[in-house]
Amino acid sequence: MEEVQALVVGAGPAGLMAAEAIANSGVPVMVTEAKPSIGRKFLMAGKSGLNLTKDEDPEIFLAAYGPAAPLLAPMLAEFGPREVCDWAEALGQPVFTGTSGRVFPVAMKASPLLRAWAARLTGKGVTLRTRWRWRGWEGGAAVFDTPDGGRQLKAARTVLALGGASWARLGSDGAWAPWLEAAGVGLAPFAPANAGLVVEWSAPMARHFGAPVKGIALSAGDVRSRGECVVSGRGLEGSGVYTVCRPVREGAALMLDLLPDWTLEKVAERLARPRGRQSLGNHLRKALRLDPVSQALLMEFALPLPEAPEALARVVKALPVRHAGLRPLDEAISTAGGVRWSSVDAGLALTALPGVHVVGEMLDWEAPTGGYLLTACLATGRWAGRAAAGM
Repeated sequence: MEEVQALVVGAGPAGLMAAEAIANSGVPVMVTEAKPSIGRKFLMAGKSGLNLTKDEDPEIFLAAYGPAAPLLAPMLAEFGPREVCDWAEALGQPVFTGTSGRVFPVAMKASPLLRAWAARLTGKGVTLRTRWRWRGWEGGAAVFDTPDGGRQLKAARTVLALGGASWARLGSDGAWAPWLEAAGVGLAPFAPANAGLVVEWSAPMARHFGAPVKGIALSAGDVRSRGECVVSGRGLEGSGVYTVCRPVREGAALMLDLLPDWTLEKVAERLARPRGRQSLGNHLRKALRLDPVSQALLMEFALPLPEAPEALARVVKALPVRHAGLRPLDEAISTAGGVRWSSVDAGLALTALPGVHVVGEMLDWEAPTGGYLLTACLATGRWAGRAAAGM
């Protein structure tokens, strides 16, 4: 049995931020990680540019977290988009804001930032042990499988940063859930978030696989998105689809507005123009200027098309998407579900397990891609770390 003053289990962004917050108070911290190296999901996200956060009105930013927004509000108020930018730049990684408001490091990679962060943590006395897989508790001590066999650590304060239940190969497998449930912690079932949509396409759609669908709007329930998506052999994917994952998962119908910048009346007026001897496809293309993939989606989901211009215009403005639900949980970028907010106190400590805090995707919240996920992981890690350190 080894005793430590502070233990952080999981070396993703939330765990590392919790470790830094504790170390800043002068308390020695040990971080354990099941994988051979730290920040694997963070590095994977960085392969496409590492979207750190989003520069937008605070109220709009907070609203992206849906039902969890009021719960995350105090944490994001202390460590929100501006603080994320300052944090990255303090690590020697200048940032820039793209046209959509998304913020990226100039290097457009995660690895330089992660290396600088790891060096700073080491300088603050944070100890890291990799290939240590947490297996719950025995007699008040955290139990681990390690390359040298079973080990136990008894900590005065613990932060669990074990991730959600997607991308198991990167370390987030949800295997922690049975341990917490057995300890009396309330859990919401895991569900995919930021996941693609399963669509069983007809044969003619194959020619459009890989094509981006631009200039549309997607809506489901109370959520509307102007993001793009991509037609793939498996269905529809991309940021536009990810934004509406929650209502779609909850059973809301998904609609596409193929001409969101046109009013219904304008679409109907264009469709009412004389068609002559043109095929319906040519008439749609010329009257509405639909690109080939948008027109293909219209044919895929709305045949037979209504003849009346007004009725056809309504379909163009609210095209119902037939689908078979979201892609499987492990293929999702992130997950909903996890530790219920009613199971933690104001410092994110488990009421059933005093002295044990949970952070990041272990908590029951979700948000679309675009910088929201990483910002909230960092904010919850910092919040819980400061609470664990007694600050």
